[in-house]
Amino acid sequence: MRIVLIPAAILFAAAPGAASQQAEAPAATPTGAPRNCVALTQIRRTEVHGDRIIDFVLRDGQVLRNELPLACPGLGFEERFSYRTSTGQLCSVDTIEVLRSPGLSGGPTCGLGMFQPVERAAAE
Repeated sequence: MRIVLIPAAILFAAAPGAASQQAEAPAATPTGAPRNCVALTQIRRTEVHGDRIIDFVLRDGQVLRNELPLACPGLGFEERFSYRTSTGQLCSVDTIEVLRSPGLSGGPTCGLGMFQPVERAAAE
């Protein structure tokens, strides 16, 4: 995943792929209490799993799973989104916008959920 900084916004992008549109999120076990916010400086990358789950991988290797309250159409297909914040944190009250392929108008805007620390199951 590549991170592109834009004034007042951060953009997370990955190559879109139809195969991952409804990708299952890796199994995970909660490891602590959910958080309302995560500092932008701590986010290393994101991994989109379908239209409802985003794993935020932090610089220290910790994973915060965000399960969106509602499905976000196109998120699993595009696997990229943007957001705007002026606080230096991304919080559960914030929204993301799905970034659509070039030439298409803006994508859906969707609300985030809580950031749940998890330990993902090892790949078999």
